[in-house]
Amino acid sequence: MRTLARARFVRVSARKARLVLDQIRGRPVAEALATLEYTPRAAARLVEKVLRSAVANAEHNHQVRNLDDLRVVQAYADGGPVLKRVQPRAMGRAFSIKHRTSHLTIGVSDETNGAVVAPAPPARPSAPPPREERRAPARRTTARRAPSRGQKKPAARTTRKPKEKK
Repeated sequence: MRTLARARFVRVSARKARLVLDQIRGRPVAEALATLEYTPRAAARLVEKVLRSAVANAEHNHQVRNLDDLRVVQAYADGGPVLKRVQPRAMGRAFSIKHRTSHLTIGVSDETNGAVVAPAPPARPSAPPPREERRAPARRTTARRAPSRGQKKPAARTTRKPKEKK
């Protein structure tokens, strides 16, 4: 039986929490708790509380007695609302400060086959289909580029021979 636990409006950015959640996803609960205990990140303490809550929910709501069978099958962090503050700076300027929050969700399951199988993405072909050959556009030989600033004008092309000096 799958059981979820959520912590909403947690004062840690979702990006930082995802680094910790990626470490425990798919692991047994005992191993995940041991990993979180020795992870030197502030988000690890918050994730540990949510994981313990998910285990307690499984024990109380679904009468799961053997906690050794539980695995972390779902662990993700969604962004929450951003608390916007303004800090005054020199010469009348103001810098904005964003205190980001997140919603942490952890799901545990006691299914014997481990993680719940997610639907597989559609198979992509190994090589892209062949494309028709494209011809390169013909080069124009008569048009000349205009000179940029500071450059001399290119000499005009003439078909006449230069006059001979006497």
